[in-house]
Amino acid sequence: MPSIDIFNDDAFSLSSLTAAINEAPKTPSRLADLGLFEEDGITTTTVEIEKSGDTLALVAAGERGAPGQQVSGEPRDVLHFGTIHLPQDSTIRADEIQNLRAFGSESELETVQNVVAKRQLKHKRQLDATIEFHRVGAIKGVVLDADGKRVLLNLYERFGIAQKEIEIDLSANGPALRGQVLAVVEAVEEALGAATSTGTRAFCGKNIWAALVVNEYLEDTFKYGPQAAALRNDPRDSIEFGGIVWERYTGKVGTIAFIDPDTAYVVPEGVPDMFITRFAPADHVDAVNTLGLPYYTSQEILRHGKGVELLSQSNPLSLNTRPAAVIRLKLKK
Repeated sequence: MPSIDIFNDDAFSLSSLTAAINEAPKTPSRLADLGLFEEDGITTTTVEIEKSGDTLALVAAGERGAPGQQVSGEPRDVLHFGTIHLPQDSTIRADEIQNLRAFGSESELETVQNVVAKRQLKHKRQLDATIEFHRVGAIKGVVLDADGKRVLLNLYERFGIAQKEIEIDLSANGPALRGQVLAVVEAVEEALGAATSTGTRAFCGKNIWAALVVNEYLEDTFKYGPQAAALRNDPRDSIEFGGIVWERYTGKVGTIAFIDPDTAYVVPEGVPDMFITRFAPADHVDAVNTLGLPYYTSQEILRHGKGVELLSQSNPLSLNTRPAAVIRLKLKK
């Protein structure tokens, strides 16, 4: 292969590499698959949320110097949230591509592009997993860093709202169980106020899910119905009961589950602007004041042509603008 100068080709420009990583397939992630979080790009690195009591709303962006959004009635606070910078770094040494040989109709350029694309996909998988982790944190009310300890954002603390927790006895039968589930649904509806939803979903830790699927009342209820398969053999899908779609959430990193085994989080679905993810522009000169994309990739030649440094990044912020409407269930033992 000629030399590392191949990376000066337009195929390795910021725009080309960024387009490639955004076109790459997503790593499967439950919240992304559900479309629970509404995604959009922003031109700044902060998101503003207007707070009035327990009611929160996005603040519309405007031109500098232009009149602001009219706010009437009781005093309201505007909270500012910074997006989170997630960088991924790799170094592709010249030795890694020195002895590559093109096969079939591939050129040397196409072969090197394949090497870069594989590294980009690895970056993207890790970024996707992190964004999923942050979204679960937004549902729970506390967004944690990769170590699972450092708090990046505590929504309830910032909004000054206490999280509502309900203890649920999943060994109860008949009316007792239905009554408990009805109380949960009503708690969600009360917190939403005039806002409407398309349904209610519970993301369950493994113990609370196990207690649900072995409940004798549910087993008898679904025995001859289409949901019977969820209660036998391999019960890892979802079931609908009492106006809630219950599902076992399996997301985890290593051995650490994103949701505690003895808890579940009940969320309303289809509420406009409730769950949002905003993507800020990359920290590149070329991206300043442009609409943020989910992913960016850039490259820089190492000194003396020893290789190339590949940097991928995402700058997301995932928020729940109605945290009072998420109910935390605790399994009664």
